[in-house]
Amino acid sequence: MAVMRGSVWNRRTVQRLRQLLISTVGSMRVKLLLCCCIGFTLIVLANRASDFMGWTSHTAVLERSSDSRKGYSIVMNTWKRYDLLKQSISHYSRCPRLDSIHIVWSEPSPPSDSLTKFLDHIVHLNTRDGRQVELKYDINKEDSLNNRFKEIKDLRTDAVFSIDDDVIFPCSSVEFAFDVWQSASDTMVGFVPRMHWVDPKGDENHYIYGGWWSVWWTGTYSMVLSKAAFFHKKYLSLYTNEMPVSIKEFITKNRNCEDIAMSFLVANVTNAPPIWVKGKIFEIGSTGISTLGGHTEKRTNCVDRFVAEFGRMPLVPTSVKAVDSRNIWFW
Repeated sequence: MAVMRGSVWNRRTVQRLRQLLISTVGSMRVKLLLCCCIGFTLIVLANRASDFMGWTSHTAVLERSSDSRKGYSIVMNTWKRYDLLKQSISHYSRCPRLDSIHIVWSEPSPPSDSLTKFLDHIVHLNTRDGRQVELKYDINKEDSLNNRFKEIKDLRTDAVFSIDDDVIFPCSSVEFAFDVWQSASDTMVGFVPRMHWVDPKGDENHYIYGGWWSVWWTGTYSMVLSKAAFFHKKYLSLYTNEMPVSIKEFITKNRNCEDIAMSFLVANVTNAPPIWVKGKIFEIGSTGISTLGGHTEKRTNCVDRFVAEFGRMPLVPTSVKAVDSRNIWFW
């Protein structure tokens, strides 16, 4: 009898364990199925979130912006750095919404046949996807930094991306900055911020030019340099026709501060600050005006000079920074 009772108890225990195991496995299957359903739902919601919020995907934006009037034109300043020019043109001609490239040429001799053939070939090679990017040379007889802001009569876009030949930004960053500019097309939108400061000695009519480190330390800026910035083409006309001649002569003579003058011009019209866009910059050149001695002091002199010419300080400080949240995890 004891053996039979033990046998029955063992069978009952095995049955209970088997039922518990079946129940546990079933529960795990249900949980796994539930997790799969939740994951699939999240993926669908993520893909459709832009529709729910009235937004569109980046690809859709590019497709709808294929009209050249909705694109932008590059105005590139260069000076006897043909290798850098070739690298820059080769890179930027790949950007999706680029409509045209205008090379500001202020050298004594016109572009060589070999250079023009090479650049034409590169642009054609990089725009085989149906786009038609124009490449033009704006030839200037006089060597002046004011040439980079001369009015261009045949621009097909409202947006101008002013860029030096020795700096490279990923096309994704340029396209994002263009989107930001479209939301505030009267102001300047750029990658290189700078600041002006009132003289700490107490002279309210004297200002100090603040370089990158002052922006990094305070998070405040009042200018974005035209070495990498978007602005409306109307400012080319205003700079050419309405900028005080004394300022343009000062810039030509000193070979500096045309970018500060453009910041003054835009701020004087808008009474608003520019917009700094976060972007990774690649410096492909080793020389430039900023590497010369006394650069900051000269820029400070320019700020004071322009304040006197404009009759006021139009620059507006801000701490706003535009960041593409699609490319970062924490924001």
